[in-house]
Amino acid sequence: MEYIYIGKIVNTHGLKGELRIISDFNEKEEVFKKEFKIYIGNNKEEKIIQNYRKHKNYDMVLLNEIDSIDKALAYKGEYVYIKRDDINKEIIIEDLYNYYVYEEDKFIGKVTSLENGIKYPYIVINDKFRVPYLKEFIKEIDKDSKKINIYYRKGLIDEN
Repeated sequence: MEYIYIGKIVNTHGLKGELRIISDFNEKEEVFKKEFKIYIGNNKEEKIIQNYRKHKNYDMVLLNEIDSIDKALAYKGEYVYIKRDDINKEIIIEDLYNYYVYEEDKFIGKVTSLENGIKYPYIVINDKFRVPYLKEFIKEIDKDSKKINIYYRKGLIDEN
């Protein structure tokens, strides 16, 4: 079972057990909704979202079985995960870790990390090059061979 990290519980909010999550996850609309299952902490404790709202830079959730601030405080500082199979998209950016990146037939490197920019996310190749995760830059993604083909753009991949 593959779990994907989606954020961290940074605090509680109010007296009814609402949790404040900080998340850079790119597919929030797929996850933060009523009746969606999330998994908390190293032991991946299963919880179901009862209510969700956005507040400033935080994702605020009420979860099943957490109905007081005392119960909620036990989860402060814990990491939040989802099961990859629970998302109804063929490819999400988090899937692209360790994919091989090519420009035509030229091997560029491996995806070593992901970054969220102000307007769009980036894939980071060899901890060196940042490529916007946009259709104008990503030509093709082959899930079977873990290969990404990018369009050539002058200055995008500067090897000097």
